[in-house]
This record gives sequence, structure tokens and C-alpha cells, in this order.
Amino acid sequence: MNEQIRGRAGGSGRRRPDGCPRPLSEAYDTALLDLDGVVYAGGQAVPHAVASLTAARAGGMRLAYVTNNASRTPRAIADQLSGFGLPTGPEDVITSAQAVARLIAEQLPPGARVLVIGGAGLRVAVRERGLVPVASADDDPAAVVQGYDPALDWERLAEAGYAVQRGVPWFASNTDLTIPKERGIAPGNGALVEVVRIAAGGTPQVAGKPQPPMHRETVLRTGAERPLVIGDRLDTDIEGAYNGGVDSLLVLTGVTTAAELLTAPPQHRPTYVDADLRGVLAPQPEVVPADGGFRCGGWRAELSGDVLVLDGDGIPLDGLRALCAAAWTAAGEGRCGADGGKALGRIGM
Repeated sequence: MNEQIRGRAGGSGRRRPDGCPRPLSEAYDTALLDLDGVVYAGGQAVPHAVASLTAARAGGMRLAYVTNNASRTPRAIADQLSGFGLPTGPEDVITSAQAVARLIAEQLPPGARVLVIGGAGLRVAVRERGLVPVASADDDPAAVVQGYDPALDWERLAEAGYAVQRGVPWFASNTDLTIPKERGIAPGNGALVEVVRIAAGGTPQVAGKPQPPMHRETVLRTGAERPLVIGDRLDTDIEGAYNGGVDSLLVLTGVTTAAELLTAPPQHRPTYVDADLRGVLAPQPEVVPADGGFRCGGWRAELSGDVLVLDGDGIPLDGLRALCAAAWTAAGEGRCGADGGKALGRIGM
């Protein structure tokens, strides 16, 4: 991996969220932003996202949008972001479709047929790599690739199953089990990959976050030197940052809950935690040891027996940061099994 982009978060053993005396938009040159659950949920911008990112860019931070959603083209995504008031070009968008298309092209000759089970974004990415999309397992494909498509039906999933049963190499853009939508959490591409696996067996090569091909694609396309990964998922965004050795910010506007954050193993522990993208514009408070526990702002957290205890008052997020330090320190290289329900209740989480 390129040492120029290695952050402070690489390696195992994170025991507490970091502090940062400067706004994150000044400490890092590029924001590598997840989309679903961070910038938008379905067709609606997440509250505070547009204003925060506009201010960050005005201050000199580059914005790059990195999504595991392979259904749409970079241009379509850029047009949507521009419609929200975030002027964006296709070159600012990196998708798992691009990452998986590169992965396939490295293993197949130019002009090879690929059975594409997914949306327009996946078909365009495959063509850009000199490969030929086909629609049936009977079209003699050299590979099958599966990506998220909200219009995907049984017949398309069956075609993937037929090809995989015949021994055709299988690729997946990503394996996110869920995806945030306006009405709630919906099944993601990972759930559809499981349908094919149950029918046909086998395991696909995966390109999207948290796997290395997605990080490589992002680095190649952005050239970031001090990147900050910003996401809402521990098992994709944060683990992807961990695998790449770069710093990360978890925002609580998507699928991850405060309770899940407390039980995170090392590879799922973010560098920073904030409520939403306003955190990009602010310094991050220090979490410090205090009387056998950890203090952040006006809160102090500790592990007492098998219960996480929180005392004090102040900003709820500071309480969560202190609880993370107590839970992660107690867990070491594992997961914290302590009861944090009452402590989280004190801060409304």
C-alpha cells in the first residue's frame, strides 16, 4: 500500500476514539465519503450533509464519493449530488462497479463475455474495461458479476445461479447485507448474493468495501495523500479504512447504532465518532484516562463488573466517546460483552 496515504489508524489495538485539535476538514486533504446513510438516504439528502460538505470544500478539502452501491453510473450519482446543491462531476465518484470491473479485467482477456446481474452502473463499468456484458448463462460467459439493482427479479438471480453451477467464475461488487432507504433499512446486494450462493454454492470474489480492490480503486482515482474515510457502516466503511491503514469517521446517520459501536472489534473501531457530517467541520474532543475509567467532556465512563457505567453531564456524544473507550479497552482484541443499555439510555442512545 502507498505509504503516503497511511493514516494514524492503521494496525490493531485501538482502545478509544482519537481527539483532533483542528477541524477534520483542515487536518485531512480528502474526504472519502460513503453515500447511502451518510450523504443521502434513498432520494433524500441526510440532514446537515449538504451544508457541511459545502463548507468543507470551501475550506480546501477535496470531496470524493465512494460507494458500494453498483446500480448507477458515476454520472447519474454526480447529477443527483449536484441536484442536492453539491456540484459534482463523474470523476468525483468511485463505485464498487468500477472496482469489480477492474478486478475481472485483470483476470480475463479483452472482449471476454461477462454475465452482468445488476444495474446500468455495473454494465457501463464492465464495458469501460473492454469486456462484453451478456444477459444469459447460455451466452457462454467467461465470468458472472453481481451488483445491487433495486429492479432485480427472480429470473436474473436464476441466470446467475445457472452460471455459477456450471463453474463460471463469480464476482460480486459488494456484500452489504442491507442498504438504507427513505422508508427504512432494506435488503442489500449481500442478501441477493446469498440467494445465489444458496442455490448454486461457491463464494464470489468481492471488490467492494472493506475488500482491498475497492481501496485500491479509490487511491488510483483520487490520489489522496491524507484521506479520511467517512461512513455509517462498521463492517464496510470502517473496516475498509482499517484494512487500508487510514483514519475514519463514523457518522450515526445510517445503519450503525451506538450499542453496536460499543461491541465493535478492533477492525470496526473508527478513529472518530460524530452524529452527522457536521463533525467534519469541528475539532474532535480528547478522550483521556480518569480514575480507572475514561473522561470526555463532562462525562466519565468505566466498566464496573459486567456493566458499563456513565457519570456526569454534557454533550451526549462525549458520553458515547467515553463509553467507547471503556468498552474497547475492556474488550482488547475482542468484543465487549458488558451491558451498556442503562449508560446509553442516559445519553438518549
